[in-house]
Amino acid sequence: MSNGRFSRRSVLGLGAGLFSVAVTGGSAFGQAKTKPIKVASIYTVPVEQQWVSRIHQALNAAQARGDVTYKWSESIANNDYERIMRQYAEEGTDLIIGEIFGVERAARRVAANYPKVAFLMGSSFGPSKPNLSVFDNFIHEPSYLTGMVAGRMTKSNTIGMVGGYAIPEVNRLMNAFMDGTREVNPNVKFLVSFINSWYDPPKAKEASFAMIDRGADIMYAERFGVSDAAKERNIKVIGNVIDTSSQYPGTVLASALWHMEPTIDRAVKAVLEGRFEAADYGQYSYMGYGGASLAMDEALVPPDVAKVVKDKEKEIAEGLFRVNVNDAEPKSS
Repeated sequence: MSNGRFSRRSVLGLGAGLFSVAVTGGSAFGQAKTKPIKVASIYTVPVEQQWVSRIHQALNAAQARGDVTYKWSESIANNDYERIMRQYAEEGTDLIIGEIFGVERAARRVAANYPKVAFLMGSSFGPSKPNLSVFDNFIHEPSYLTGMVAGRMTKSNTIGMVGGYAIPEVNRLMNAFMDGTREVNPNVKFLVSFINSWYDPPKAKEASFAMIDRGADIMYAERFGVSDAAKERNIKVIGNVIDTSSQYPGTVLASALWHMEPTIDRAVKAVLEGRFEAADYGQYSYMGYGGASLAMDEALVPPDVAKVVKDKEKEIAEGLFRVNVNDAEPKSS
């Protein structure tokens, strides 16, 4: 494992030439493999960080089933990412998984140089033929539902929101949350702040304290540190990506959860069957595929509020309601 701590994504201005990568050699896909296939992951933050932890958990489950052998590198700096990708490719890894938000061009060049290796990468952009597929945490649907919980539960009509970076992957979840809140409470005011870091709990905590001092009685915890502030000030919080209610009992009203298993399992199956190809796996993070879910503490959420939220969840499941995907930067109101 590599030491150090670096941001998971960098906010980059990427030109139209991003995907014009030359591919050398022919694809090896089309030939089935035997279990277990070799899988390696590259993470720019520790595996304890919430976003990466979901990938790590899904791959450990695949390894426990005997589908894969799994190794990983964590806390990899962006300027070292390309080297680690090449190292794993040279070792004969069948499937390399990671998140390339800050190294899009370099990562796609590496994938093009190793057409016999399957790559599945977190990205804001599209797949690259023949062997680089992409994914993202599309959990906007349960985020909307958690917004409904917050909208009905706030007493001050002021909700604080602390995010990492104002990029599409974060923005769409925060906007969905705000839309859900407004559906049940149009009088809510939002305080929005980005700490420009993917892992800085003290900074997120201080940003939260500032919002609580301005009247926020519910906090949206896109980053670690927010729930600590909420617990200290005895207010409630909405969780994101993982369920931390056991760590913060009596504090977390609801959480929008990400499940990476549907994405990982499909990619592993495609490699095993010799049919892996460049594709967008983003849809497998939707609730309909089991890639996202709502966790709600009904000991804290009154029955009438829980019913309204569950009714909307049912509408989403039945295709009667579609949550808007809005990647624009959310603003304070």
